[in-house]
Amino acid sequence: MALIPFTPDADNTSMTTINGVHFNIRALSTHHYSFYTNNTISNGSECYLVFDAFKPRMLDNGTWLHATTCYIPYYGISSRGATSIALGVLFGLSIMFTLMNLKKHGAQHLREDKRFRLVGRRWQWYWMLFVSASATISLFTGVDVDRYYLQQMPIMLQCFFFTLMVPAGLASVWEGTRHWGSWEERQVVDADPYGLSQIDRRAKIEFYTPLIFYLFAWLNFFLTIPRSWTGVQRQNSPEQTMDIARPLATDLRNKAGAILAVAAWATILFSLTHSLRAYKNSNLAACPKKLLINVVLLGIRLAYGIAASFSWSISLFNQAVPVTYPFALGYAPFLLILLTYNGFGFLEKNEDKQIVAQRVARGRAHDAELNLVKKPNWWSRNMVARFADNDQRLRDMTAEIGGGRPTARNLERAVEMGNMNVRQRSESRPVQDPFRDESPEGGKGRGVGTGTHLKAGGPSVAREVSETASTRMGKTGQKVTSQFAEPAPQQRFRSMLDV
Repeated sequence: MALIPFTPDADNTSMTTINGVHFNIRALSTHHYSFYTNNTISNGSECYLVFDAFKPRMLDNGTWLHATTCYIPYYGISSRGATSIALGVLFGLSIMFTLMNLKKHGAQHLREDKRFRLVGRRWQWYWMLFVSASATISLFTGVDVDRYYLQQMPIMLQCFFFTLMVPAGLASVWEGTRHWGSWEERQVVDADPYGLSQIDRRAKIEFYTPLIFYLFAWLNFFLTIPRSWTGVQRQNSPEQTMDIARPLATDLRNKAGAILAVAAWATILFSLTHSLRAYKNSNLAACPKKLLINVVLLGIRLAYGIAASFSWSISLFNQAVPVTYPFALGYAPFLLILLTYNGFGFLEKNEDKQIVAQRVARGRAHDAELNLVKKPNWWSRNMVARFADNDQRLRDMTAEIGGGRPTARNLERAVEMGNMNVRQRSESRPVQDPFRDESPEGGKGRGVGTGTHLKAGGPSVAREVSETASTRMGKTGQKVTSQFAEPAPQQRFRSMLDV
């Protein structure tokens, strides 16, 4: 795009004609407007189309009438826009499947352990949602890159979210790899709580490795994201492209960010080999296929990032780039990573349910070793309590502890069932009563503590009955008269206190 000098009219040298419309040359110069070979008039901040049906007019004070800005969708959708639509739809659909897997694998079926947090197995799906959202925004804004007459906001948004996918994609693959090692550790600890030490070399590696990875990932983010992105849209002329847009895409910050991303990828490889060595005895065949596939796909994407930071011709920042490079090597690896994780997510079971199944299997194995046969669930007499709700269980627990009406009901039930403890008097109780006089018939009055009764309203208020008393009370409440009963000696009371 080059400048075209204003050509004065033959009949009026102060006027010029552009697309059949007369303009004042002095007014155009006063407001710093220039005419370019792409049929636009611009002063650096405002740009208007002046070809075909676009016939704006400018007043002497700089006001434009019937003007159309240069930054409008003018052209049709070409290969870049069509590919963006197709991939954008696929990334949008992946959000739905990722949410389904998040609900399935993030559900809690066992009590959370402080050592294995519930959020640990959710981070992978969180980062995948972030990658899908960034890719969808980037691709749908990239449709207008083909349609805009002059580049502006769409190409800037597409490149921004395309770059943002890198640290998020690194984090999603990292969390999937790290959590696999944590899952293997959880299975070992669940079978043997003291099988793995928390202070050995393995534990220290698993503590420091996440810190190193996120150090590289955040450095990549801060080098490539927080910067001025307006230079990407300066591709309206070869001069602008070579002086502004190209240096922005291939500067030192992009190169350093791409190298740091590779360092984070190497940390993922180290974590994977460490988990294989610690839990699978370095058996590569025991490594999940999804991790191997995603590590390779992520390596392809990072290799493209390094190449694009050095070569402008294959960079997505270039509006004229062939779609094969950025879409096949930039977007497609992340789409395949999401597809792999979601596919295996639908095939695998929730980890809590797997732990429950393993515990049941171990319990059956232990019972078989001890020759124990477990009774079925319906065998229990407490079947009603087994299927009671939480409120009923709390009421039952309160009744067992005591207090209130449940305790009263328990007491009544105990009395009815004959569980009251009857205190038997001891045989060693002294037989002499201090309130009775000695018998005049010789000797002291004797009585048995277990058979003494006091009666009121008769001449003889109280009598002492020995073990051979003539009457006894049986358990049924009937009086049993002994044929060997002897009359007790008559007693004399000295005062009413004896009564």
